[in-house]
Amino acid sequence: MTASNTPNTSPLHNKALVISGGLLFGTLGIFAQEAQQDALTITWFRCAVGALALLAWGRMSGNNHALRLHGRSWSMALTTGLLMVITWALFFGAMARTSIAVATLVFHIQPIMTMALGAIFLRERLQRIQWVMASLCFVGLALATGLLETTSPHIGSMDYWIGLCMCVGAALAYAVVTLIAKTNRSMSPLSLVTWQCLVGAVLLAWWPWTHGAAIHASNLAWLACIGIIHTALAYILIYTGFGRLSTGQIAPLQFVYPLTAITLDWIVYRNTLSAIQLSGVLMMGIAIAFISRSR
Repeated sequence: MTASNTPNTSPLHNKALVISGGLLFGTLGIFAQEAQQDALTITWFRCAVGALALLAWGRMSGNNHALRLHGRSWSMALTTGLLMVITWALFFGAMARTSIAVATLVFHIQPIMTMALGAIFLRERLQRIQWVMASLCFVGLALATGLLETTSPHIGSMDYWIGLCMCVGAALAYAVVTLIAKTNRSMSPLSLVTWQCLVGAVLLAWWPWTHGAAIHASNLAWLACIGIIHTALAYILIYTGFGRLSTGQIAPLQFVYPLTAITLDWIVYRNTLSAIQLSGVLMMGIAIAFISRSR
């Protein structure tokens, strides 16, 4: 995605913004688990509350004029809005079937998918080392899921396999969103996220009231925070920080999110990764960092 217009602040300040956003994203799984709602209900609240918060930010910052759509921007907003609904719904569903740590790790193969889609559909030329790193990432992914361990309790669990497939689907949908945004730079990242939330809120407006579980005040608090903190605030911090950082500076900061999610999943829910899984995480980190720096 393109960088938003930001003041000319120091790299350290912008890195701090991106790290803060990554830390917030890392707590997303806990809020989703504690909300105790199905994936589509969580997704709708994320879209609806996130849209309201982003619109409020746009009004305060005087940037709501950027939300006006023209020409191809309409199809871009609608298409990416639908894809983000799919992304978030699959991701929340996957966390319920696997764990916060595993779902977050699998989702982070998205840069590899974006690279592959760019090569296929945009005819982008890739170096041999990039394909090597992509292969390394998938080996690491296989290790990180824990399914290569003969003692893993998940090998025979169909629900776990479905969760992994949902994660891959979420990553693929988000990779397509990234590719669309890359080919059409008519909208700023925050404007695009706002429209994605608006589209999602309309598309799923019927779901919570016909399929949602009983929603109490405590549930609403968790759900509202997902919209305000993990959608509006986190994206504002990250895209503001992205504005003055190079790709090489951004690449290592992408791992704040998954590392935070893994750590909190262990602290809060006692879901730990084995040594083999952690070695897979390291392999994925090396591969994705290299590919992100080279794009």
